[in-house]
Amino acid sequence: MTRLAGRGELPARPPVEQVSLGSYPTYAEAQQVVDCLADHHFAVGTTQIIGSDLRLVEQITGRLTWPRALLSGAASGAWFGVFVGLLLGVLGTIGFVRATTLGLVWGVLFGMAFTAAGYALTGGRRDFTSRSATVPSRFEVLVAVGYSERARTVLEGAAR
Repeated sequence: MTRLAGRGELPARPPVEQVSLGSYPTYAEAQQVVDCLADHHFAVGTTQIIGSDLRLVEQITGRLTWPRALLSGAASGAWFGVFVGLLLGVLGTIGFVRATTLGLVWGVLFGMAFTAAGYALTGGRRDFTSRSATVPSRFEVLVAVGYSERARTVLEGAAR
């Protein structure tokens, strides 16, 4: 399976009239249809999988407390601090180990301070952590009009 390397716009294509080959509740089912077409040497470059009926799903991952907030700030600050320390170690006049260690320490301190300030400003209005994703409710497989009959023939033959 090939995916686009980045998250951006799809390459511009001239508008082509398309026909639906079917609508599926999961991406895996829509992908299976296109994979079947590919296995039968169909020109899959003429197909698209379109997710629609988007909804935001937020998964609550836990309660946010002061210790957890500070630990999170320390961890993110540590990564940034080590990165800055490595740069200073390579480019600077102080030793590599010393620069990395100082970057780590200062990163942890600043990460905790900024996170503490942000958490205090929320005033307890959001005492939980979460991850969110935009999820389609259904997936439609479309094909260019000129290829629709061949696509249907391939899919009907594969279903037997």
